[in-house]
Amino acid sequence: MTAIAKDMSIMDVVRQWPQTAQVLMQHGMGCLGCAAAHFENIEQGAAAHGIDIEALMAALNESVAE
Repeated sequence: MTAIAKDMSIMDVVRQWPQTAQVLMQHGMGCLGCAAAHFENIEQGAAAHGIDIEALMAALNESVAE
């Protein structure tokens, strides 16, 4: 079961699962403090940074399943 979906807000995900911040940064989304992180969803943020969304989603969901 996946807990995190592509259309979820970046900041909502980080608030609910703090361990996801490290996963996002490891995948190249180090902009958690920027204004866009407050209104972009994960898919939009990944697209803006050229990040493989499927790999990111797998890593995020793995981090919350542990």
